[in-house]
Amino acid sequence: MSVAGFVKKLSNTPDAIAFRDTIALIDNHFDYTPSRFTNGVGGSQTVNEAGTNEGSCKIFALGELLALDKTQVLNCFGDYYRVDVLQNTDGNEHANIRHFMQHGWGGIAFDTVALKAKDE
Repeated sequence: MSVAGFVKKLSNTPDAIAFRDTIALIDNHFDYTPSRFTNGVGGSQTVNEAGTNEGSCKIFALGELLALDKTQVLNCFGDYYRVDVLQNTDGNEHANIRHFMQHGWGGIAFDTVALKAKDE
């Protein structure tokens, strides 16, 4: 799927987006460099060292690169967001998703650029 096709699907049918499809799109169209990033504000923050939580790193970097809004980014996580988080509001798993729900883009900071478009 093209990047434009993915963004269109994300806008029109977000419930049809699966985490694995988002990661496949990233792997096909972008070069990834592991990056340390923080997610959240103050005491409600997750620090992700480079090479850890790479799915989250890739998705947040994609969202930043494509200027996706908060809802679009959350839907990129597929069922991790829609089932594991939304259907378990008292849970504590998927801290990166939960912090992004609370703080949005204001809580995301990368130490280095994690994604850049592949030369196609």
